[in-house]
Amino acid sequence: MLTKYNLKHEDAVLMVIDIQEKLVPTMKYGHDVVKSTNILIETAEAFDMPIIVTEQYPKGLGKTVEKVHLDEDKTKVFEKMSFCGLTPEVEEYLRSTYRKSVIITGMETHICVYQTVRDLLSKGYYVFVAKDGVCSRTKENYRNGLALMSEMGAVVSNTETLMFDLLKLSGTPEFKKLSKLIK
Repeated sequence: MLTKYNLKHEDAVLMVIDIQEKLVPTMKYGHDVVKSTNILIETAEAFDMPIIVTEQYPKGLGKTVEKVHLDEDKTKVFEKMSFCGLTPEVEEYLRSTYRKSVIITGMETHICVYQTVRDLLSKGYYVFVAKDGVCSRTKENYRNGLALMSEMGAVVSNTETLMFDLLKLSGTPEFKKLSKLIK
């Protein structure tokens, strides 16, 4: 039972869902999500974790916002038309990493994030949702999306908890670098 709560960097992937140019301005907490996502990106990079980024219909919604600090060499970007981010291409790439835990940030909590989490769980992945790293246009939809994902078996947590769970120890080079991000 507690296995799903045990987050290890060597078994984890970060997935950033649809934090795009036309979406961020419509979200009350869009800029907070960008900030939390950047902390998780730096954490993932510190541990050489794969980073997956999805973009919903970028022709209409734009690319991932520039304020999300992505290193092209360390990131796989997938365009999609489906609301679910677990497209066949993403699933194939994810399988190739041989990792079973997926940390989720993105937009919107009750649509693309929800459908992606649902499908990841149905494929046997352990899913960790950073609740300060996801948002919806309304508080009701945000809360509903989080509740549904939790009921399905996702671990709904927060950026700081996830970062420290990946770190495990203080005094390491990673700790010294990453702890500065939350001060």
